[in-house]
Amino acid sequence: MTTAPHRLNPRKLLLSKWTAAHPVNREKHFLVTALFRDEEGTVIDIELQAVLTQRTERLAWQRLQDAETWLLGWR
Repeated sequence: MTTAPHRLNPRKLLLSKWTAAHPVNREKHFLVTALFRDEEGTVIDIELQAVLTQRTERLAWQRLQDAETWLLGWR
């Protein structure tokens, strides 16, 4: 069974909270701490920070739409 993708507005992702569906290294809860934009102002990437370890990772915002990997909010 596949889960429907999250409908996201990339401009409103800053400071949004996410839960990893399959935590690695006890990193379960994440916060979007930065938005990276192209020359036209379109959001292309985000910075995701693990709450527990403060580790950051830059990834395409569209990856948050995968509901089998990311859950909106902290659970």
